Amino acid sequence: RPAVRLITPLIVVSDLQRSIDFYVGKLGFTEPGTWGDPPCFAMMHRNEHDIMLSLAEGAAQPQPNGPHNVWDMFIRVTDANEELAALQAAEVTIARGPTTTEYKMLEVEVLDPDGYRICFGSDLA
Repeated sequence: RPAVRLITPLIVVSDLQRSIDFYVGKLGFTEPGTWGDPPCFAMMHRNEHDIMLSLAEGAAQPQPNGPHNVWDMFIRVTDANEELAALQAAEVTIARGPTTTEYKMLEVEVLDPDGYRICFGSDLA
């Protein structure tokens, strides 16, 4: 099989602009592109990794795992302590962490405006 080059999550959100503001202004993603009139889809990136947001329409509604302490997304960063400092500087509420895990990671969890649980983690080794 060919190599997988990128996996891009798509998140159904209740308010597209509010979510763009969070992912760009709080989590450091850049260059959001939007599509639709009015906009109903957005895509942004951080260090060559993309996230897609789709506005909830019809039966499609936000369904985060987050309220149950289960991640919706894990983002591996080079330094979770630096990420924590950036999150705190952006006034992001930390849902859990920083936590040192038994599998030798440092993890910090945040919730997006729809309750999606995003974990930032880095290797301790």
